[in-house]
Amino acid sequence: MASLRCNLLLLALLSLAAAVSAHNITAILEATPEYSQYNSFLTQTRLADEINTRTTVTVLVLTNGVMSSLAAKHPLSVIKNALSLHILLDYYDPAKLHKISDGSVLTTTLYQTTGHAPGNLGFVNITDLSGGKVGFGSAAPGSKLDSSYTKSVKQIPYNISVLEISAPVLAPGILNAPAADTNITALLEKAGCKTFAGLLVSSGVIKTFETAAAKGLTLFAPNDEAFKAKGVPDLSKLTNADVVSLLQFHAVPKYTPKGALKTAKDPISTLATNGAGKFDFTVTTSGDQVTLHTGVDSSRVADTVLDATPLSVFTVDSVLLPADLFGKSPSPAPSMEPVSAPSPTPVLAPSPASVEAPSPLAASPPAPPSGTPEGAPSDAPSSEAADSTSGNGAGHVSSPALLMTLLTVVSVTAISTVLLS
Repeated sequence: MASLRCNLLLLALLSLAAAVSAHNITAILEATPEYSQYNSFLTQTRLADEINTRTTVTVLVLTNGVMSSLAAKHPLSVIKNALSLHILLDYYDPAKLHKISDGSVLTTTLYQTTGHAPGNLGFVNITDLSGGKVGFGSAAPGSKLDSSYTKSVKQIPYNISVLEISAPVLAPGILNAPAADTNITALLEKAGCKTFAGLLVSSGVIKTFETAAAKGLTLFAPNDEAFKAKGVPDLSKLTNADVVSLLQFHAVPKYTPKGALKTAKDPISTLATNGAGKFDFTVTTSGDQVTLHTGVDSSRVADTVLDATPLSVFTVDSVLLPADLFGKSPSPAPSMEPVSAPSPTPVLAPSPASVEAPSPLAASPPAPPSGTPEGAPSDAPSSEAADSTSGNGAGHVSSPALLMTLLTVVSVTAISTVLLS
């Protein structure tokens, strides 16, 4: 009986562990060497982080030979845009490709979410052709289906599907996009961060940022209203060294787009980080919202000003105050209580027989705590018939929402059985 209890408990714990994990596109592609270049560029552009944060995604991969031709003579920022067009924000496996309603569909890609895609250039046209072939092409009017489905690489229904295609899908002009404006001061002023930009120039920190940007830099710029908020220290009362540290605290010395921020688990070091202080912050996410926590205050990442490898610039709602400078709030002074002079002891006259005073009424017992109704159970996730199945393998570290719910129920039931038996 004891052995049975142990087995049930182990099964429950394993089920819970499987339910809370996530897929990993890097691990999936590492199992196939012919996609090593594609995999490498996903890592360099940090698109892998964005893929791993998506609960439903299809990745169109290219072999090394095709990827080499695409990457030749193009900067990393252009390659990132091109690869973003190969990340579909829907689930397509081989079976679903041949069941497209009306034979053709326009599907949204990650490129469409960047803000760099005018019109419908961030959509891909998928068409079920005659003879069992499936074509892929840009959704721009007049575009041809220059690519076709080659084979399936990996499916984890309905989280991630990886499909190989014969040629890259290219939107008009995506490889000829002009180089992004990386004038940090101009970018900040245009984004409504003139106060922050002025401080960078007057302190000389702008030169540090410009030097670091060549190797990788992520900047979190408070907007002008943030400096007027209650609790922001008077910068004129800080030493020059503290002002420099405060400004450098708003920069991370590597390229960290929003997708990478979403996957950050450990504290993130900044340009102010040194041997004398941590000057780091942590990140939490809720859906697509990213919040930075300094230990003193928190701030939402508001807008993306620039995402062009190797430079990312975001606006934030609050000035980021490092705990190393502002973490210790002054303790309030103890209140002085007035000292009263001792009063003389009165002389009591003898009294007649004492009359016992009536006992006070007993205090009413406190009201019992009001019960809080239990919340209504959440709606069960909708299910759809699986188009394809796939066994466990590299990168399969996730479970679909329905399976996650079932495993949780099974786990709770098993643990209850063990504890009550």
